[in-house]
Amino acid sequence: MIRLTTALVLLTAGAASAQGAQCSAHAEMSRHLAENWGESRQTIALDAANSVVELFASEETGTWTLTVTSPDGQTCMVASGHAFELTKDPLPVIDEGA
Repeated sequence: MIRLTTALVLLTAGAASAQGAQCSAHAEMSRHLAENWGESRQTIALDAANSVVELFASEETGTWTLTVTSPDGQTCMVASGHAFELTKDPLPVIDEGA
């Protein structure tokens, strides 16, 4: 799941400001996602710009929202969707030969 979050951040970094994404204070965004979509934080990470990347999701409804919180505290939605499934895939075996 962290790999998915990292990939999405790389693809959408800057999308919040570039596309006029919905932004608010972090507490307000978290409350909105919980009250309207039943989503809670599933993952959290820091990106290269020291922004906090969070994936909120609901296992009941399958909805998910990816947010980025800048160092100044503004939280923006950068992607959302449905069919969320929590997985924990093992690392692949990398066989370099003998």
